[in-house]
Amino acid sequence: MCSIAAACGPASAPRGPGGGERVLTYAVITVGRPAGDAEVRRPGFGVRRGHFAFNDRGRGPDIRTEVALDAAGAQRRIRVTGVDYLKAPVDERLDDAAGTLTWQSTGERGHAPSGSGWYVALQSGIDDSALLAQALLRAPGHRIKLLPAGEAWIEDDTAREIEVAGARRRLHRVAIAGLGFSPNLAWLDEDNELFALVSPWTSVIRTGAEAAIPTLLADDQTWSASRDAALATKLAHRPTGGALAFTHARLFDSEHRSVVPDATVIVQGDRITAVGGAATPVPPGAQVIDAHGRTLIPGLWDMHVHLFGGDGVLELASGITTVRDLGNDIDLLAARVARFDAGTELGPRVLRAGLIDGAGPFTAPTGVVVKTPDEARAAVARFADAGYAQIKIYSSIPPPLVPEIAKASHDRGLRVSGHIPSGMNAAQAVEAGYDEIQHVNFLFLRFLAGPGDDTRTPLRFTRVAERGAGLDLDGPEVRGFLDLLVAHHTVLDPTLAAFHNMFTSDPGQLDPVLAPYEHRLPAQAVRSSRGGGLPAPDGKRAGFRASYAALLGMVKRAWDRKIPIVAGTDDTAGLSLSHELELYVQAGIPPAEVLAIATIGAARVMGQDGASGSIAVGKRADLVLLDGDPTRDIAAVRNTDVVVCRGVVYAPGELFTSVGMRPR
Repeated sequence: MCSIAAACGPASAPRGPGGGERVLTYAVITVGRPAGDAEVRRPGFGVRRGHFAFNDRGRGPDIRTEVALDAAGAQRRIRVTGVDYLKAPVDERLDDAAGTLTWQSTGERGHAPSGSGWYVALQSGIDDSALLAQALLRAPGHRIKLLPAGEAWIEDDTAREIEVAGARRRLHRVAIAGLGFSPNLAWLDEDNELFALVSPWTSVIRTGAEAAIPTLLADDQTWSASRDAALATKLAHRPTGGALAFTHARLFDSEHRSVVPDATVIVQGDRITAVGGAATPVPPGAQVIDAHGRTLIPGLWDMHVHLFGGDGVLELASGITTVRDLGNDIDLLAARVARFDAGTELGPRVLRAGLIDGAGPFTAPTGVVVKTPDEARAAVARFADAGYAQIKIYSSIPPPLVPEIAKASHDRGLRVSGHIPSGMNAAQAVEAGYDEIQHVNFLFLRFLAGPGDDTRTPLRFTRVAERGAGLDLDGPEVRGFLDLLVAHHTVLDPTLAAFHNMFTSDPGQLDPVLAPYEHRLPAQAVRSSRGGGLPAPDGKRAGFRASYAALLGMVKRAWDRKIPIVAGTDDTAGLSLSHELELYVQAGIPPAEVLAIATIGAARVMGQDGASGSIAVGKRADLVLLDGDPTRDIAAVRNTDVVVCRGVVYAPGELFTSVGMRPR
């Protein structure tokens, strides 16, 4: 039902005073800092022109839109131009002529009968949210077919009295489902025009109303927490009889990189209480899962995530039972982790790393900003007191502060890792106290970036894409650098999956991370992953792909030197880890070793191997039953049949279905 009287009214809101053009302006705010702006202009009935631009550490879109609607609010013409988040050109259009809707962009083209659905632009400004919400509010049952594919519906529509700039406004929050893995929440004003889209990192809100962001965000989070709690109640299964037994399993021994046939594993509560052969007694009344020769592995670890709402379900469904969050809002992450641990939100175990950055135009969108040694030490103390395991240094930290942060962190027992700050190189960061380096591109920038290059900008991607293939990986400079990493016991978090699409994909190509899930994903999630990677003009894509092969080559040489590698993704929650592991195998690391990297190896790096990382008596009951043998074909890690985390049993098919995916 419509929550306010205007909700089922015409698509066109009133024009400005005197019938002139109506202009809605918006601020783009990233963690309290202005990052851009947007506007929607209404020059006449049924015509809407928009502009949306923001800066995210040198990236960010600059999109102009023009939409023409008929009297019933149906789309008749769309034009989208500008550049996308990675600065690739955007040219998208929709036309209605002779009873046919025709669309095309740099990534796709198609057609459908007029009136057969609502076209969702691949690259859109902020106005799309309001227009889709208006169409849904008019539609029977608040459900509409999408073009080129999929369906959207309103899951919830709730009115709220909100104080904005000293006055009470009657807004309503609309939850639009069907576009991705969880509903999109949008705030509409009294005329059903977009008022705000808010999130912990970047928000878009009507100019002058910026102070209302915390109120709207808290309301969104309350709604999401209630929804998450209902899912947790439905999808978390506790063993009947108090015990759980896996029988006839092929058990992966991560300590020895071997497979034990016909194994039995007994779980009581949150601990493994017995591991043995087929003759191992099963406690009376235990819930028995006959593995039928399937492979039982320790729960997987993703060592580079940034948790957002809904991510926990995808992590568990993918067999990931522990993650390391490498930068997030301190208070929001603490609340989410508490809900995970309490079972009121579905999610893995979480180790937290506190992000520290310096001030400037490329400051990270989350974490703590410091300028002086005293501020740096105070930030470390704050994270240590909150139970964090690690400090992550970001790109705008002044290099002289790096050893200060490293010493303060090590004094408190915290690990130190991060991006390489602009003005330093990877060797200098290691010598200043880094225990670990995030992202393989920073290894290449050690050799490809000059003293005047600002590596806070997208240069940190483009320089490696353009020149990485030319770096002699077996030359004396690279060998000497790897010697330094060996001597300092430095860990690498390569995040190869995060660069695969960026370096190798043209517009229209499906992100290789998601390609194996193409027929299981929500239709609009598939479309949005076809945007392509870095702009590659003048036929440069082949060179970018050669540079990507060099990234894999660097990781293999590090592994050959016994430099510890951790499997982190910094990409789509849950679904990207399997591809990260595939890339390690593609680089030349044996599958059993790769599986060990993502289990016992990660646990050792984080000092958790006494409680996790292998299937042994006394360790945590974090287990994954796979259909197939990942020691022969690492892709089998996608075939999750049963996941156990904290001793609670999950059916991956149920988890995937809850986020709009088809089960395996």
